[in-house]
Amino acid sequence: MDLTGIHHLTAITADAPANNRFYTQSLGLRRVKKTVNQDDTSAYHLFFANGAGSAGSDLTFFDWPVGRERRGTRSISRTGLRIPANSLDYWAGRLSDNKLTAGGIVTLDGRGSIDFEDPEGQRFRLTADAAGASEPWAKSPVPAEHQILGLGPITISVPELEPTETVLTKVMNLRRVRDYASPDGEGQVHVFEMGAGGPAAELHVAVQPDLPTARQGAGAVHHVAFRTPDVPAIHNWANRLNELRVPNSGEVERYYFRSLYFREPGGNLFEIATDGPGFAVDEPFETMGERLSLPPFLEGRRAQIEAGLKPID
Repeated sequence: MDLTGIHHLTAITADAPANNRFYTQSLGLRRVKKTVNQDDTSAYHLFFANGAGSAGSDLTFFDWPVGRERRGTRSISRTGLRIPANSLDYWAGRLSDNKLTAGGIVTLDGRGSIDFEDPEGQRFRLTADAAGASEPWAKSPVPAEHQILGLGPITISVPELEPTETVLTKVMNLRRVRDYASPDGEGQVHVFEMGAGGPAAELHVAVQPDLPTARQGAGAVHHVAFRTPDVPAIHNWANRLNELRVPNSGEVERYYFRSLYFREPGGNLFEIATDGPGFAVDEPFETMGERLSLPPFLEGRRAQIEAGLKPID
């Protein structure tokens, strides 16, 4: 029973309209779903992805009126975005043109990469993926041959390795494959892979005991989700967590996928999510993400929910 890769990553924004503009215009992603946080319907939940809205490409945001995060350990510290192997120069220029905080092109863990921050300080890493296949968005301002392919690798920070490694390897069936020095000089990074491996299926664990404990806010990551193919598979994961006495949410129906949540010992929130049914389940594929979508159990409250949301394009 294996997880197959990164499913999605959910972060926090305090400015949904500006967030929407940045991810669709500056990064050229497609907004594939405009909905609300199902546990807090006063907040948008925006989904940005490749042109197909594929599992593994979803970068999502909760819109909460909070201050900036306090950086530290016990956090999901850097979000990886995969780009075509020949696109590093293009993206270095684009990040510069958008006046973003960004580093230069470097080789890290054997791959070309560029670190940068979004306008709210969320930390990203563009990673060249030679094996990536693009599902471009026709309306993107980024040329199809340079568009972001999807997520990965994702980096988490923990104060000690052993408890987290035990959950990753003994519970989640990830494989520890190599280590490298953190580029910021703060500890070692240990690479764990799932499924077929590669940057779309890696979790990088930075061990940073000297950092303070992070506090979430705008620019922080709320959780990272891992892929499992279907509902029978997530039943198996729920049973496995219960048998191993790992505290968890139980299965949660998110309508666009089915989920299961738990925390690893380093304090980071993990989710396991099914690949389907996907974002076209309640609206046409060609126009998905253009209007406010609500799952059936919230549809009866549409007028009330819409009245509480700030307009975005």
